Amino acid sequence: MPLPAPLLLITDRALNDRPVVETVEAALEGGCRWVMLREKDLPPESLLNMAWELAALAKRHHAALSINSDLEAAKAVGAGLHLPAGGDIATARVALGDAALIGASAHSLEEAEAAQQAGADYVTLSPIFATASKPGYGPALGLEGLRHAVARLHLPVVALAGIDATNAAACRAAGAAAVAVMGGLMRAGDPQGETAALLHALREA
Repeated sequence: MPLPAPLLLITDRALNDRPVVETVEAALEGGCRWVMLREKDLPPESLLNMAWELAALAKRHHAALSINSDLEAAKAVGAGLHLPAGGDIATARVALGDAALIGASAHSLEEAEAAQQAGADYVTLSPIFATASKPGYGPALGLEGLRHAVARLHLPVVALAGIDATNAAACRAAGAAAVAVMGGLMRAGDPQGETAALLHALREA
């Protein structure tokens, strides 16, 4: 299954000094066409409310929405689902159907291969570069680690962690089908401008 877009925005309201919905809207105005709602500590009802808000924004901008970990929210709003490493992809596939975009996190080639075997449509591979947003997952894999994983896998790899407009093109050149950005956009003073800069860098790649 092809990915919705070359740039994935992952939300984290802890990194943001404005409402998440405002940042996402700015990124969509800047050209982002794939958003992942990742707010793991929100109560289910609050997460669902935010999912509906983002689903409406995504529809308005002809963008795709994925929900991190919450199968029921993804099913309710008709979004894709992103699971942690080792998540139950088979159950998600039955619940959401063959047309749903289902991805998984991976922090090593072994985890990525397991997700591929389980039927994931894509994996996010991290950390590619060192970043405060993804602590505790071991040393950065680097572009060589990314290149090695892409060569071994048969599904799209989304490069994650420490990615900005200065290195996004290098990730694509190493074989990443897309790049994912969390802190770089959630913390940005101008999310619309930062999104446009990232997309320009990806087009140059």
